Amino acid sequence: MPQEPFIEGSSKLVAFGSCFAKNIGRYLAGIGYNVTTKGKGSTYVQAIGDGMVNVHAICQQFEWAWENRKPTVELWHGWKAEEYGYDEDIRVATKKLFDEADVFILTFGLSEVWFDSHTGEVFWRAVPLDKYDSARHGFKCVRFAETYERLRRIYDLIRKYNPSSTIVFTLSPIPINATFRPVSCITANAASKATLRSAIDQLYDEVHQDDSSFYYFPAYEIVNNGFVNGLGSDMRHPSLHAVNYSMSAFERYFCRTGMTDERLGAILDEAIRMDSGLDPAQFDEIRRRLEEQKPLSIDREVAVLKSERSREERRQAVEMAREAKRKERLASQDERRRPSSHGQDTSVSE
Repeated sequence: MPQEPFIEGSSKLVAFGSCFAKNIGRYLAGIGYNVTTKGKGSTYVQAIGDGMVNVHAICQQFEWAWENRKPTVELWHGWKAEEYGYDEDIRVATKKLFDEADVFILTFGLSEVWFDSHTGEVFWRAVPLDKYDSARHGFKCVRFAETYERLRRIYDLIRKYNPSSTIVFTLSPIPINATFRPVSCITANAASKATLRSAIDQLYDEVHQDDSSFYYFPAYEIVNNGFVNGLGSDMRHPSLHAVNYSMSAFERYFCRTGMTDERLGAILDEAIRMDSGLDPAQFDEIRRRLEEQKPLSIDREVAVLKSERSREERRQAVEMAREAKRKERLASQDERRRPSSHGQDTSVSE
């Protein structure tokens, strides 16, 4: 981690890549930081910045923006398989974002890709069904050497065209939910993440001593190894308490917000309490609250919830006391209505 936090509120942050990039951008924008890829704009890194999940897709954006290198075939598609072309105005807008960036936060997600066998060029994601051509389109795992080469290419491009910027690489903790390989997706995911992590580590070892503005932030390790329940019930999306702690740690070490070790420790304590599941009802309630508001703030929600529960407990105690008195009164009335030993009704007439 950096010796001291250095990212200012006015710094221009470019954050995109895998799905986890959305959590990063949302959190930093939520605490007041200028995440330019979260703003409105025409660029693809703004429109679908959390959908560029492989090293080729991310590298393509830098090659396109800075060197006007565009694919020779249609490769870029949105969430609904809509085509994203190679419009020159969008390229120029992307170049401007990259030129002005103070910090790049790039999140890599998986190593499985679809490609055009005639050109070797890689798609953002799977080939849309209506575009698929079995004679032309292929599937492969991007192995270590190719992964490292693309990561190095991304690094070199940033250092060539924006040499003063800070670069932060992260690995998404979100696993794949399916694979086109003839193996379990759990097995495929383990290989995919290991390839990316080892290639990032190789690059870090090679350049960090000479480049103090290049970092790896361990979001993957925090979510998967820092908590028992770092992933939610679907075993794919990180639990909110794990995301909140991960991003709080990023804030502590990178952002000049005044986040202290003591404050970060308190956030970790609360995250561990949530992770343990000692109070499932409280856990579910906090989860519901956190899903409805941004940025995430577990400690505040816990305090509010505890206060509300205290009021609710007092209300219930009052209701119970009233109910006890009511039952006592009814019992007394029943006693008066009981027949006397002489068989006469001693209750008072209405």
